[in-house]
Amino acid sequence: MTTIGMIGMIGIGMMGHGIASNLLKHGQSLTVLEHPGNQPLDTLLAAGARTCTTPQALAAQSDVIMLCVTGTPQVEAVLLGENGVLKGMRPGTIVIDCSTAVPASTEKVAALVIAQGGQFLDSPMTRTPKEAAEGRLNLLVGGDAALFERCRPILACFAENIVHTGPIGSGHRMKLLHNYVSLGTVTLLAEAAACAQRAGVDPHTFVEVLSKGGGWGAALDRLKPMLTAGDTSGLRFSMSNALKDLNYYHQMASDTQAERTVAEAIRNTLQTACEEGDPHALVPELVTLLAQRPGA
Repeated sequence: MTTIGMIGMIGIGMMGHGIASNLLKHGQSLTVLEHPGNQPLDTLLAAGARTCTTPQALAAQSDVIMLCVTGTPQVEAVLLGENGVLKGMRPGTIVIDCSTAVPASTEKVAALVIAQGGQFLDSPMTRTPKEAAEGRLNLLVGGDAALFERCRPILACFAENIVHTGPIGSGHRMKLLHNYVSLGTVTLLAEAAACAQRAGVDPHTFVEVLSKGGGWGAALDRLKPMLTAGDTSGLRFSMSNALKDLNYYHQMASDTQAERTVAEAIRNTLQTACEEGDPHALVPELVTLLAQRPGA
């Protein structure tokens, strides 16, 4: 596998751990940032990863810096904050942001990276931690076309489908569109499944009928284990993260003066779910929450 120097990675959570594992499997040289939010690093360290204690120190020894953090505030903090990446970044360094972020912020931080002699790609991902561990993510990459082609071998270490979406910021725009449709469909199905429960419809029948008609799709496949067996593992994505993504989509739609009536309803459902239940609960648990809501 082609390498283009030392890779530094910030954000070894459920998605980032799979990305890091596959980078190491493909022979890339990897340093990761030590952080309380990381998944256990034992297997990565055993595979040859090194660690740093600050983004600045990590940047000082990296040719490529990959971000896989929660959202816009975290991206801005690790890039622009005290002891941040820009304090240690060398000219020519490539920053690849795999997080989900507000496009306007992406364009702002990219301009600062470029002004300091760096290069930037926004490369958010779709699919789940399962595909991250398998090296089968989908990537939506915004940025210079030549830089994209140069970085493709690194991205191919952990991605199955890689789409160049256009200039900087377009990757994050496409990610928000994708997650709006994906999470919106899951939310709609969760509400329908909750209604089915209250109406006494057998969950296996509910799934079978939808899967053989217009209700079939990835959203139903991911909810199916919850509906038929109470198993939430089909979609390891928290309700707080889902709400964050819908908030980002709402901001993008507002910035472009786009219609967002349906998005408002979905966001309100997730907002209420986070307020009434555990915001760290996984999205499939929305079915139970809606079914049990008093006076629904």
